[in-house]
Amino acid sequence: MTSKQAVHRAPAASGSPHDSGVALVGGHPVLDFANTVAWRLDPARTADRVQGAEAWVCWAVACGLLGADRAEALLREEPADSAPAKAATAALMSLRATLWPVLDALVDDEAPPAEEWEALRRSLVLAREDATLPPAFPLRWQSGTDRLGDLRHALALLTEDLLGGDGLGRIRRCAGPGCGWFFLDRSRSGTRRWCSSDDCGNRDRARRHYSRTRQRG
Repeated sequence: MTSKQAVHRAPAASGSPHDSGVALVGGHPVLDFANTVAWRLDPARTADRVQGAEAWVCWAVACGLLGADRAEALLREEPADSAPAKAATAALMSLRATLWPVLDALVDDEAPPAEEWEALRRSLVLAREDATLPPAFPLRWQSGTDRLGDLRHALALLTEDLLGGDGLGRIRRCAGPGCGWFFLDRSRSGTRRWCSSDDCGNRDRARRHYSRTRQRG
């Protein structure tokens, strides 16, 4: 950040989405939140692409959860090295770690693990306690944007919408080895397999081409 705490949208990745801090391949903010760790299922390549308050604020702007002006104000009020900012980023990482096994259980058609399910329940309760309920329809809880900590509440409420909504059956996990990214399959056939056809999809095509070449050889 500059001395003016300017917040800019992160540029699109020039190569693999896995190399970018803002890889919006999930089709939903909660899934893109879970996808902020690349190669989650491959310990040799796992990389946290969003670290620190400034990076999380930039991510929130890119995802449309914060406006640039509000983001700049937040960083002025709670500098990245302040205790509230550090607590807010720790809370985000905790929620993200809670979501992974819950989403994995969903796509594997298994019961969610009890510990993470209880942690998610607590997150939802805290988010609702801190939220407002505007007198309008459809009824919807709204989180604030006054503190960095509100970002976790916003994502918790969005998680409730996602996991309780009509799109639940369209949540998928990338079939790419080691990837672990989630996405909403909005394809007409409902058979999308990859987080990105140009990334994990290309890797799979390359592997199959190599395998066929070796067999012919």
